[in-house]
Amino acid sequence: MVKKGRKLDFWFWVKVVVVGFMLLFLIYPFCTLITRSFFSGKVEGFTLENYIRFFTKKYYYSSLGRSLFVSIVTTATTLAVGVPMAYLMSRYNVFGKRFIHIFIIMSLMSPPFIGAYSWIMLFGRAGFVTRFFEGIGIHLPGIYGKLGIILVFTFKLFPYVYLYTSGAMGSIDSSLEEAAENLGSNKLRRLMTITIPVILPSIAAGAIMVFMTSLADFGTPMLIGEGYMVLPVLVYNEYMSEIGGNAHLASALSVIVVLCSTTVLLLQKYFVTRKNYVMTAMRPPKEEQLHGLKRFLVTLPVMLVTFIGILPQIVVVVSSFVKNDFTGFKKGFSIESYVTIFNRLWTNIRNTFLFSASAIVFIIVLGMLISYIVVRQKGIAGQLMDLLIMFPFVIPGAVLGISLIVAFNKRPLILTGTAVIMIIAFVVRKLPYTVRSGSAFLQQMDPSVEEASISLGVSPMKTFAKVTARLMAPGILSGAILSWITCINELSSSVMLYGGKTSTISVAIYTEVVRNSYGTAAALASILTVSTVISLLIFLKVSKGRVSVV
Repeated sequence: MVKKGRKLDFWFWVKVVVVGFMLLFLIYPFCTLITRSFFSGKVEGFTLENYIRFFTKKYYYSSLGRSLFVSIVTTATTLAVGVPMAYLMSRYNVFGKRFIHIFIIMSLMSPPFIGAYSWIMLFGRAGFVTRFFEGIGIHLPGIYGKLGIILVFTFKLFPYVYLYTSGAMGSIDSSLEEAAENLGSNKLRRLMTITIPVILPSIAAGAIMVFMTSLADFGTPMLIGEGYMVLPVLVYNEYMSEIGGNAHLASALSVIVVLCSTTVLLLQKYFVTRKNYVMTAMRPPKEEQLHGLKRFLVTLPVMLVTFIGILPQIVVVVSSFVKNDFTGFKKGFSIESYVTIFNRLWTNIRNTFLFSASAIVFIIVLGMLISYIVVRQKGIAGQLMDLLIMFPFVIPGAVLGISLIVAFNKRPLILTGTAVIMIIAFVVRKLPYTVRSGSAFLQQMDPSVEEASISLGVSPMKTFAKVTARLMAPGILSGAILSWITCINELSSSVMLYGGKTSTISVAIYTEVVRNSYGTAAALASILTVSTVISLLIFLKVSKGRVSVV
């Protein structure tokens, strides 16, 4: 009788369905990818030929070195920019602080490849700024190569460090700093010996987000690298090569990328857990009021960095109205590019919002159920779900795309080239935003309301639908909007999975830039920018200004 009741239990079946979904569309594809990496078209049976080839040929192993170099340097530069920004914003009365905060978040929400594209339009060989200085006899250094990639990543990803660090600085117990001040410590020493060590776990969390994102990004090095081959681009080239791709080698490269990401994540967790501090947030530090020149000097660097961070969106929108032809940009403005994209690329626009909207429906439902299981249904199933949900952060988008192709390009389930596989990729990659937001919101809710409903005879399923789900709605909606923003901007997995009828705006932008059709690319990017801004404003309204980064 107990066994029968267990089978009919609502949450038992929810766990079965959710774990089954993650196993089928995340673990199974990745295991298939690993299996394929140990086979080769040149050698029969099980072989290490792909891995031996990677570690013995400079062309391959040097790409790993370049990826790690770019990611490490980018992490260092974002720390150098993000931590001081967070300190100034959290401790001083900076001019226009609220708007600066919104602009910083906006610069984070757009895809990195749009930043690369914008910098090309400004400082590329035919860029606005480049041509201006050439007109007065000054030749600027090129924006292409590793320095260009690092520049784009730095001003695109520093908001991760800023958001984590500013949140921690705003909640630190001020009595710690006051005690150091009473003992004669100056501001700089107090910052380096008290403040930074205390908030180090938050800084490390922001740094690991930067490292993982820059290691996995495909669009930026593809557009601006010009021969500076990094691992994600190498994976793409090996799989999609026009002269005959090597899917087995691409699978091995993908496994190496994931191993690097996982290793760095585990190292970060190990060192952070060794230096963890517990304190109360009852006495947060007060904002220091500056006036006149001092306030201006504090605000100036903050505004300068914020302007550079938001510059790509400004460039994209303005350049979308500039007349252009095959020789470059002409003088004057028009809506010619928008007419072109709505006539020629309407399918991409429709697909982007249709696929993202479809994915969001599943993300909201799954996010709400998984959040409840992780927080309220303690046990092995909850721990397994929590682990599976965070796994997509370790897998770069291009790798997830390849794993889905490898797994579902044969019977009994052929999904390659369909809209279904695009939606599945969106759900798997973007679900963590909603789950994390929903879990954080649910942890603050008193479970006694649900317990009272169940004690009055209402079934667990009805209690969840009528009570818990409604109370969780603000947290789930906040996460869903972030998931939506990242869905419409997704490139890494989409560029691997799309077919002739399933191309999205991000794929079209990448294709148009490669074809030097900068006007139509700018118009498409402007649509993404406007959609992102509107979604972000809704998110800030719903979340009441509280920003949670997964």
